[in-house]
Amino acid sequence: MSVKELLSIDYNIFLAPMAGVSTPELAAEVSNHGGLGSLGLGASTVEDARQQILKTQSLTDKSFQVNFFCHETVQPDNDKNQQWIEYLRPQFERFGATLPTELKCIYPSFKDNDDFLNLILETKPKAVSFHFGLPHAHQIDALKKAGIVTMVSATNINEARAIQNAGIDIVIAQGIEAGGHRGTFNPSIDSCISTVNLVKLFKTEIEIPIVAAGGIMNGFQAQHFINLGASAVQLGTAFVQCKSSGANAAYRKALFSKQPLTQITSSISGRPARGLQNHWAKDIDVPERVPVAPYPYAYDLAKQLNSLASQQGDTDYGAFWAGSNVGQIRELDAEELILQLRAEMHEYD
Repeated sequence: MSVKELLSIDYNIFLAPMAGVSTPELAAEVSNHGGLGSLGLGASTVEDARQQILKTQSLTDKSFQVNFFCHETVQPDNDKNQQWIEYLRPQFERFGATLPTELKCIYPSFKDNDDFLNLILETKPKAVSFHFGLPHAHQIDALKKAGIVTMVSATNINEARAIQNAGIDIVIAQGIEAGGHRGTFNPSIDSCISTVNLVKLFKTEIEIPIVAAGGIMNGFQAQHFINLGASAVQLGTAFVQCKSSGANAAYRKALFSKQPLTQITSSISGRPARGLQNHWAKDIDVPERVPVAPYPYAYDLAKQLNSLASQQGDTDYGAFWAGSNVGQIRELDAEELILQLRAEMHEYD
């Protein structure tokens, strides 16, 4: 069965599930125009996630995916957290603020309990995808019994093998060009493989369908991955600029800045992620940087700093996630973008 048949979609184009950016409105627009819309729910509470799913279902009767994080939850390392807080002292003092005294685990893992699993079983979206690892075996079994399509991101062949062996339906090949968080199961191991080479590598050993993700901004690039053997493509950065996305004005402006450059950093959240270069790249990621607090404790501190700076007119501490080809971004609504992608894919094919 093809990916389009499996997911009941017209076009093999996925919206990347970007937490805080892929709103119910954007997800529904993509789905209503033949692609697979998405909700990034890894940063949501169970009740907020429920409301987003129900809102999307009220806007479309088409398929969409929901996404959760499967990181290994770690207990707070107070020494490491305090060291990281102290390292960022100059940034807080720059805005006349006192340092926080502790950091919180602001993002739970899907694996911590079955609350999110039960929500999926209750609301029954067409598909669920996971980042940072695999759910527990009993969670996968429950999703499969409910007929919900499962997908997991992989950045190397060992992750892809584990995904296939776990009985997951689809593997998302996340190349190094991708914006946002790297989907590595172990954040200290990143093979840094390009999307092209990752798709080629997975085709040699993986039998389940492959979705190419990373650096795809137009239909010519998308069709190239389909021709290499990917069953579908997933785009995130290209859709951030859509009017229905949750990106704020500063984020949108930065996307269209002259010659936008990206960099992978773990300083913002505690896990490697690619975003537009700003204060994090220029002032914080210096050679003498101390070890970053673990995810998501570091993210708690980054969000506090960004909120403080933004209140004083400095938006350059934002987590403006973007892929390496962000310079090719186009100002199009979701419907226009999908139609343009389809036309370009047809022309290339």
